[in-house]
Amino acid sequence: MNIQFYDIGSVNEKDLIFAVISSIYKDKWLYVRHKERKSWEIPGGHRESGEQIIETAKRELFEETGCKIVDLVPICDYSMDDSVSKVFGRLYFAKLKEIGQLPISEIDVVRLFDNLPNNLTYLEIQPKLFEKTLAFIENCKALHLK
Repeated sequence: MNIQFYDIGSVNEKDLIFAVISSIYKDKWLYVRHKERKSWEIPGGHRESGEQIIETAKRELFEETGCKIVDLVPICDYSMDDSVSKVFGRLYFAKLKEIGQLPISEIDVVRLFDNLPNNLTYLEIQPKLFEKTLAFIENCKALHLK
């Protein structure tokens, strides 16, 4: 699988078909476990018809974590190419302020981690998304020091 990253605005928003959200809650990384899997993943999912990609991120974050209050910041767009098809998504960063009850959904468990979990659902992409998120956070800190 070939994964490429793009600056926000480089990919036409209509081509973005999913959003994923690297999330921190109470100074820990938040990951979810789907009911049909035993591995951990970043909250996120596919865009619905007529939905703006920011709305996809907000909806998926609520559906998969119960989060109602959040500030979302786009980090980058990215593509995954398996030589048959190329799909585009957007990576967001969220510092969650409040998590409510988990709605009825495909998510079984929400858990907080000190670092990237070992047992990941999407092993080819999630470590790269985590690295992008860490670089984004470091860049934000550096900008605030000036």
